[in-house]
Amino acid sequence: MTGRLLLAAAFATAIGFIAAGSATSAAAPCRPSASAGGGPFETNAAPPPRRSRIGRGHVLTGRVLQYPGCAPVRGALIEFWQESANGRYDRRGHGSAITGRNGAFTFQGPVPPGEFGRPSHIHIHVSAAGYADFVTTYFLARGERRGRITVVLVSDV
Repeated sequence: MTGRLLLAAAFATAIGFIAAGSATSAAAPCRPSASAGGGPFETNAAPPPRRSRIGRGHVLTGRVLQYPGCAPVRGALIEFWQESANGRYDRRGHGSAITGRNGAFTFQGPVPPGEFGRPSHIHIHVSAAGYADFVTTYFLARGERRGRITVVLVSDV
């Protein structure tokens, strides 16, 4: 019986250390986001439409932060592309948002259809003065109605 109590005490102590370590990890420095590249972004320098709502059904919220230090990036342009109901990338599936002082943004649209066996997804392009551009694809979980993403940009200077 004493061996079991000792084992239980050791286990509880180890769990306490693990919990304490994970509680402090939020203060650890952030890491730059890895670009997943790709997407139907226009190369003709045409600005994206200034609308962060292109429909209803899914809400994607997020923040843009800087590396190192994880301070918010204010004024970043977030461009979104998703397939329209007709399965094409057209103006109906295109929008953008500008981050506020806390680096936050919200994008609302219909749940995009999947394409070629890929799950539903939203292409995201982030640009901000003084930072390298960032491109990624956000994949929605099946039945997802709300999503969240954090992008950590690296300074150009």
